[in-house]
Amino acid sequence: MTSLIIIALYLGTLLTFALGSKKFFRGTSADYFVASRSIGPFMLLMSVFGTTMTAFALVGSTGKAFELGVGTYGLMASSSGLIHAACFLIIGIRLWAIGKRHGFVTQIQFFRARFESTAFGYLLFPILVLLVIPYLLIGVIGASKTMMGLTGPKGPKAGMFPELFEATNGAIPPWITGAIICLVVLGYVFAGGSRAAAWANTFQTIVFMIMGVLAFTLISNKLGGLGPAIEQAKASHLVRTPSEHAGVNPVTFLTYMFIPLSVGMFPHLFQHWLTARSAKSFKLTVVAHPLCIMIVWVPCVLIGVWASGVLPESATPGAVLAIMVGKLIGDPIIVGLVTAGILAAIMSSLDSQFLCLGTMFTNDVVLHGSKKQRTDKQILFMARAFIVGIVTLTYILSLVLFEQNVFDLAVWCFSGFAALTPLVLAALYWRRATKAGAYASVIATTATWIVFFVMSGFGGEFTVLGGVMPAAICWLAGAVAMIVVSLATKPPAEETVAKFFPN
Repeated sequence: MTSLIIIALYLGTLLTFALGSKKFFRGTSADYFVASRSIGPFMLLMSVFGTTMTAFALVGSTGKAFELGVGTYGLMASSSGLIHAACFLIIGIRLWAIGKRHGFVTQIQFFRARFESTAFGYLLFPILVLLVIPYLLIGVIGASKTMMGLTGPKGPKAGMFPELFEATNGAIPPWITGAIICLVVLGYVFAGGSRAAAWANTFQTIVFMIMGVLAFTLISNKLGGLGPAIEQAKASHLVRTPSEHAGVNPVTFLTYMFIPLSVGMFPHLFQHWLTARSAKSFKLTVVAHPLCIMIVWVPCVLIGVWASGVLPESATPGAVLAIMVGKLIGDPIIVGLVTAGILAAIMSSLDSQFLCLGTMFTNDVVLHGSKKQRTDKQILFMARAFIVGIVTLTYILSLVLFEQNVFDLAVWCFSGFAALTPLVLAALYWRRATKAGAYASVIATTATWIVFFVMSGFGGEFTVLGGVMPAAICWLAGAVAMIVVSLATKPPAEETVAKFFPN
């Protein structure tokens, strides 16, 4: 019970800390949605990095490394560090400047104005929501699997609560973990909005980075050091030679680099960018983000590789990290702290995603085009009500889709966002990009993504043409559609070009 008490204390501390930001809440919709654009460099780095490090990075990468080997790091982390930083520099700073100049608080407001189309927002809104929901599921499912791994059976011994939870062999069932995580995140997002999310992300990012390094060090020592741990993994035949890209098809390895482009279209990341106090706030994020990724991914991937020499092949990939922590560290206080760190990474993404959906629904669906004047109190009520609805839907879906592989589900989610980046790049840098081109790009991207998603068996691991990731083909489809249709249609109005491309 000591580990669970530590986790409960952490959740209580997080809730108290995040709710403390409410003292600075100004009661306006602008403060709730973008923290009155007052976030400085360090909190911007922590909130941006925290919201990109989900269960995918910790739980998913460890489980995938257990199945695949060290190639997991090459697939995502090595390219993500550089590509993420490039997206922050090329896309984030420019969107921040435009958003501040024109008062935008959502992506859709920007695209509607840039492409002179109200209807375009109604096309884009459901697509973004449907892509964010799997992202939310990654977090809730990852948290549930982590707690099941911590409290579940250890060898012949039953789980922590054999009499209470017979169906899960004594492990805490997903419906309890999912409910607690959703309620904690909902609590501070409901109260403090974007500022509470930034505070919480800063706190949680520091926690999971420290705990990740601690878990790595303790597990390594328990296995006799780096050398013996790697030798155990080699014996399981899951680690390939570098020439084989650690078991990954070279074409797959190369086209995986399209997936990190997803940060350029994450709606919750767009909202974090808008909270920045100034363009200078981005400097630290661009420089330090790759280093932060290395600090988190290297330990997680190596723990997954080492697990292949310790755990049976039948072990559930999503629970590998929690099982390794519980099995090899032993000390219940340390186990509780490390598990709290895992949950911190998960919740640091959930809060931003819940908030961004409420922001988009309020500003892009309810308020857009409405002639009725509404007070800040009414606007906040609508945003909070939609957030409650999304949290409830996410919780229910997490129970239905609990067996889904966290890593593969994340890849499909990120692939969809990555494939939409030609839209934002054209909007920011190509004066000739037109409304018709934007429609064609989104429709082509969505259609190809849906086709591949169905072919994969609705979310399974899948490649085409000898190893090409679907994200690459979807991206090319969107880019070609944007270019061809834009060149074939009437250019945007001079006033619009002048608005978004000032001299």
